[in-house]
Amino acid sequence: MTASSPASTPAASRPSALAGIKVLDLSRVLAGPWATQLLADLGADVVKVERPVAGDDTRHWGPPFLKDAAGNDTREASYFTACNRNKRSITVDMAHPEGQALLRRMAAEADVVVENFKVGGLQQYGLDYDSLKALNPRLVYCSITGFGQDGPYAERAGYDLMVQAMCGLMSITGHADHEPGGGPLKVGVAVIDVFTGLYASNAILAALHARDNAGHGTGEGQYIDMALLDVGMAVLANQAAGYLATDKAPGRAGNIHPSLAPYQDFKTRDGNVLLAIGNDGQFARFCHAVGHPGWAQDARFATNTARVQNRSDLLMLMTPLMQTRGTQDWITLLEDKAVPCGPINTVAQAFEDPQVQARGLRVDLPRWKDGYAGDSVATISTVASPLRLSATPPVLRHAPPALGQHTDEVLGEWGIAPERIAEWRAAGIV
Repeated sequence: MTASSPASTPAASRPSALAGIKVLDLSRVLAGPWATQLLADLGADVVKVERPVAGDDTRHWGPPFLKDAAGNDTREASYFTACNRNKRSITVDMAHPEGQALLRRMAAEADVVVENFKVGGLQQYGLDYDSLKALNPRLVYCSITGFGQDGPYAERAGYDLMVQAMCGLMSITGHADHEPGGGPLKVGVAVIDVFTGLYASNAILAALHARDNAGHGTGEGQYIDMALLDVGMAVLANQAAGYLATDKAPGRAGNIHPSLAPYQDFKTRDGNVLLAIGNDGQFARFCHAVGHPGWAQDARFATNTARVQNRSDLLMLMTPLMQTRGTQDWITLLEDKAVPCGPINTVAQAFEDPQVQARGLRVDLPRWKDGYAGDSVATISTVASPLRLSATPPVLRHAPPALGQHTDEVLGEWGIAPERIAEWRAAGIV
């Protein structure tokens, strides 16, 4: 099924927020590509530079793999498609002097460069910030590393799982040690990479505005130092704030919210349901709906603070009650009472949810729309951009590209003759 929405339906007449912005994407895997995909969705021309033959590492991170027209697995991992739509892929060997010269030529006219090599890793190629700034003072250059450009860990490689552990996120995720299945647990998505991509794209937009805004623009670019560890600490949010206020480290509590009650999952007669009661009014409406209005008047439960302090007493009452109805029965009962309540879906069930479908959050993009992609994948399904701008909405123009799909096209735009491209290809430079 192909769903469309105002935020994702291609429309040539719609303006793009970042039209005219050129991005040279030297990043790989997830954090950097997530940032550049957001810029691409908003209309920037993102040229993704990949290694000849191998490409981005995530092209091989499977299973699962994309399917061909006959439903058979291809060699293209689906992971790559999560963060590389709307980009044009070229292959360049940056270890070769001619490849370096080509990338410097492109950076000299780019607005943004994004890279996630180790600290100092691009200096040997003349692709570091200082080298490119000398060619293009307007360049916004974003480096993404595990631990930043300075400090005792700067030289270390950084990975999402490692940072989830180091920043304390795993210490507050999962069930407590004394409970069944207890122990540190990573989040099911590489959230530190994703958040780093979001922070990076925000920083890039801020730098472009500082350069170009009509009132106070400097006309100059700047360097952006993004670190996964910095982001991991930042997204601890209220958990970090609580520690800083009390010097008491929070622990794992499963699906229970440390500062709200009842705000968790409950077993039902036929499965599980999620209650997310965030204020006293919601709790009172819940109590009335389930036939226990007195609970909301009980001094132990009358306020959220009291409910948190007396959580065990509250759960002794609620746990058996919640098992008297089925999941959908609870949702039906509470949804018109302004009591937040919902199912705990699988990913498959989430995509079948009527609200997800109404918002057009699945979009099928033809791989061959702009010409043969060089592989047997005809269509790629992706998740629509969640950004809903009324005047300059994101437009999903292109499916995630095949490796090097746009090499000839992009280099041709730079005035490089087909014969020269053919020579470079024969030499393994592109």
